[in-house]
Amino acid sequence: MSWAVLAFVLGVALLQQQAELPAAHWLWTLPAWVALSACALRQAGRIAWLIGLSGALAAGFLWAAGQARLRLDDRLAAELEGRDLTIVGVVAGLPSVTDGVVRFEFEPEAAPDGAPLPKRIRLVWYRGAQAAQDVAADPWARAPHPGERWRLAVRLKRPHGLVNPGGFDYERWLFEHGIGATGYVRAARSRTPGGAINASLRLGQRDRLLDRIARVRAALRERFFRVLGERPAAGILAALAVGDQRAISNEEWRLFQRTGVTHLMSISGLHVTLVSGLVAWLVALGWRRVPGAALMLPARKAAALAAIAAALGYTLLAGFAVPAQRTFFMVSVVAAALWSGRIASPSRTLALALLAVVLLDPWAPLAPGFWLSFGAVALIFYVSTGWSAPTPRLVQWVRIQWAITLGLAPAALLLFAQVSLIGPLANALAIPLVSVVITPIALSAALLPFDALLQLGAWLTEWLLQFLEWCDTTALALWQHAAPPLWTVLVALGGVAWLLAPRGVPWRAGGLALFAPAIAWPTPGPAFGEAWVTTLDVGQGLAVVVRTRHHALLYDAGPAYGAEADSGGRVILPFLRDAGVAQLDVVMLTHADRDHIGGALSVLQSVPAASILSSLGASHPALVLGTSRLPCARGQHWAWDGIEFEVLHPPPHASVRARANDRSCVLKVAGATHAVLLTGDIERRTETELVAAAGHDDALRADVLLVPHHGSRTSSSAAFIAAVAPRWAIVPVGYRNRFGHPHPAVVARYGLAGAQLLRSDALGAIEVRLAPVALTVRAARRDMRRYWHAAPPR
Repeated sequence: MSWAVLAFVLGVALLQQQAELPAAHWLWTLPAWVALSACALRQAGRIAWLIGLSGALAAGFLWAAGQARLRLDDRLAAELEGRDLTIVGVVAGLPSVTDGVVRFEFEPEAAPDGAPLPKRIRLVWYRGAQAAQDVAADPWARAPHPGERWRLAVRLKRPHGLVNPGGFDYERWLFEHGIGATGYVRAARSRTPGGAINASLRLGQRDRLLDRIARVRAALRERFFRVLGERPAAGILAALAVGDQRAISNEEWRLFQRTGVTHLMSISGLHVTLVSGLVAWLVALGWRRVPGAALMLPARKAAALAAIAAALGYTLLAGFAVPAQRTFFMVSVVAAALWSGRIASPSRTLALALLAVVLLDPWAPLAPGFWLSFGAVALIFYVSTGWSAPTPRLVQWVRIQWAITLGLAPAALLLFAQVSLIGPLANALAIPLVSVVITPIALSAALLPFDALLQLGAWLTEWLLQFLEWCDTTALALWQHAAPPLWTVLVALGGVAWLLAPRGVPWRAGGLALFAPAIAWPTPGPAFGEAWVTTLDVGQGLAVVVRTRHHALLYDAGPAYGAEADSGGRVILPFLRDAGVAQLDVVMLTHADRDHIGGALSVLQSVPAASILSSLGASHPALVLGTSRLPCARGQHWAWDGIEFEVLHPPPHASVRARANDRSCVLKVAGATHAVLLTGDIERRTETELVAAAGHDDALRADVLLVPHHGSRTSSSAAFIAAVAPRWAIVPVGYRNRFGHPHPAVVARYGLAGAQLLRSDALGAIEVRLAPVALTVRAARRDMRRYWHAAPPR
């Protein structure tokens, strides 16, 4: 049975790697595959066993395909994108408020003309810094709370995110959480063409069980912050008690990631298991002391029921988040096995829990936590086999900690492209402190009106943060490496099984040798004489990474997305880690617009940069880091690994009165036979100067042109396009951006010139590979396509 479950899960996971879903008529064969698998597995013989596993794999694949098709059907219709809609619905979950911006999920109940809307959408409400005063002065401006019914004027779009190698897949996250559209709330009062007023108005509240729970969670979160204020511990305790991780700052998340304790800072499987286990133990202890109760129901069964109830209660308090759901299913299966007295086989119990999770949530295999949590439990079962002799608890703890650290390292390398070397030490203290002390204190503070509990929890949390900061300062705290191929990780997991095998298995230390392919796998990169030029998908902004055999250059750093988020941390750094780039030789910041330098500080704080070239003033905040800071100027020239780099603009001693766009650094990257021209935000004036400076030679000629100023109508003059004569023109733009880039007239000019237009909003990151003979263009949305992604143009 366990092998059949694994085959089913493998089929579900296989479906999640597909670019397209199978045709709908294949779903009708699902019952036949289930029946075939059940019948074959009851027969003896290797052939029957293989047929049974094949049937289970096909059943898992088709089950996930059917669920995926239903979810894809629950997306915003294309004709409703960008339209002003007035909808009525209910606020779902906990809204997040940051700097006057409210983010929340919304369940529409009614829309104009009966337009079909997704069951759940994600909205942003830009309310401004004076939101608190606005509430007192204007009831229309009241912020939404869980379970409230509102009428909102909104503008929606279909799920869409940035697609970059090594980056976070936002479209996948939306799909996993059943969100069929995103958008924003329009002004509180907006007059329609017909003269009517569509106002955002609170209409009452819904009173379902989950709405009541959400209101309790919101009240607890507000109490935590009211008592603790802006202390870092407030967000961590709120995350542990009510599952709201958004109050934890990005700086703290980076600390947790580098020290390997991220899994502890949310309501994870470990916390739910410990809480349910503690409640079950207390119930069993008390139940045995009441003879009448024990006669009516055995203490073991009472404890099983208590474990389920405690796990359900904690999961609901966490907002029924997916990681907590998985653990609730696991606890329920184990408790059911305890109830029935059939817990003789831990592997079978784990397999049943795995099956329950995947049946109810076919997208669970997309989450790293799914593999890490089940993998950790499997490792515990594996290393505990054969513990017949009494073993001190400390020795057991050390052995299990060693097994989990070693066993999950290959998976962490594949999933995150990094392994925390200080993690074993950090977790040795953090796991018992967070799980056994801080989390129970946070839950007690949520249930009991004693502020002293919150203060105690905050003191312990801040002490833990100091310890983690010390861990992070140690040498070799984190080892980063480009994610290796899957087969090398599977070989390394085989080495884990060999290394952790019971005594008596020969040459157990030989398992370490099987780690070598994953650790030593070379990072793909350009050869000598080649350059890989990647225009990253950063939304409405620009960031380009140029790599040669031994060097790397960053051309602009993309936009800032908010007070604590920017393209540097969300896009550029993950890409550099995935590409195996440990340092930058040059960072070129073309000009001072925020959509070009918004992510610079995040990059410079995390990756060493040998020099910075820019048109910014020497005192600009983006230039406080870096060993060498120089203005970019025409005539600068250097060569790396057979590739020529030349700055074409601005001229030396350029006028500071010129528009910022026209001071953009223009860089030409040329190989033996092909070239790429990077133009920043230059406008027609600068284009005319460049054409004049080039004269009749081919100084501007390039096979690939980064379209100036995102395709604005103030750039891309016909003379400039003719002078460059590009075969491909890359347009870095955001999806449905408010500027209307690229302008239709610009698109037409490139079409007349015979250039193929490549848009980052449609293709994701676009990589141009310059080789001595050939030139190839690749797009992330094509290479990394999954069935939930918006289809790229052909």
